[in-house]
Amino acid sequence: MRASRDLWGRLTGVHNQQGDLTGKRLQNLKSILPDLRKIVTFYDPGNASATAAAKSAREAARELHVELVERHVASVEELRLGFQALQTREVDAYFYTNDAMVTSQAQFIIDTARAKRLPTIFATPGLVTQGALASYGVSFRDIGRLSAKYVQRILTGTNPQSLPVESVSRVVLAANLKTAREIGVTIPQELRLRADEVIQ
Repeated sequence: MRASRDLWGRLTGVHNQQGDLTGKRLQNLKSILPDLRKIVTFYDPGNASATAAAKSAREAARELHVELVERHVASVEELRLGFQALQTREVDAYFYTNDAMVTSQAQFIIDTARAKRLPTIFATPGLVTQGALASYGVSFRDIGRLSAKYVQRILTGTNPQSLPVESVSRVVLAANLKTAREIGVTIPQELRLRADEVIQ
């Protein structure tokens, strides 16, 4: 225990403190699409965090009586080909599963989904400004701002050892009404009022 205390005494920085938001993310998608029956997700089964998130998505889908279609992809090429191959009305929406490779292709997924009139939900609020229908997760903008304050304090002479570890735990629900109109989805007023960010 002493070693652990000594280690924490030497740490500083910003900690992204959040639990598993997969289930709540799917609940929000269901709120947007009350008739939601079938969703698709893509992830690399060799990615441990992605498989853990997929398990959570499976459990949440079962509770909400939604069918989760899992597409395993091991490369960007497989992901792109698989997403392009989705047929109209094959699924009701795209659901993001935590996977860095998938995140790197977020704009491609957003653009392709919009062309197919397919609703999308991600974990990163910033992606809603890039055309995703909705997102639910911790804001990396908030993390960046807090991190910048740390850098500023250190550059102006503050000893890093005196700076405590701070956490960012605010979860942001965001929705894009422009995308909703383009793909023929009506976002309920109740969700608009709950949303932290609404893109007009």
